[in-house]
Amino acid sequence: MGKAKRERVLADNEAKAVTRMLRISPRKLNLVAASIRGKAVASALADLTFSRKRIAQDVKKTLESAIANAENNHDLDVDALVVAEAHVGKALVMKRFRPRGRGRAGRIEKPFSHLTIVVREIEEAA
Repeated sequence: MGKAKRERVLADNEAKAVTRMLRISPRKLNLVAASIRGKAVASALADLTFSRKRIAQDVKKTLESAIANAENNHDLDVDALVVAEAHVGKALVMKRFRPRGRGRAGRIEKPFSHLTIVVREIEEAA
């Protein structure tokens, strides 16, 4: 029996990859995601490879996964792909406490983020 197959949310010329629970604040991750939005895939990979941000390697991994999904699962042309969407979501925040002066405790927050990258195949303008 089983349940019916779920309809595809994305268009036929799109593929996506999601990375959950990245150990960085959404605000910092969004700086890197914004730097690749709307770019061609090859250019975005080059930018992430030479970026000085620590999280750029994880973003690059997610982008490579989206490219592989486009190529293997949806038969899209890798050379015609652009980063259509790169959005960041907030995940959980671990709360920790550190001792401070005069017997007090300071609250330390350790945020996590979700990253979603959607790549789209564009037609060449003739």
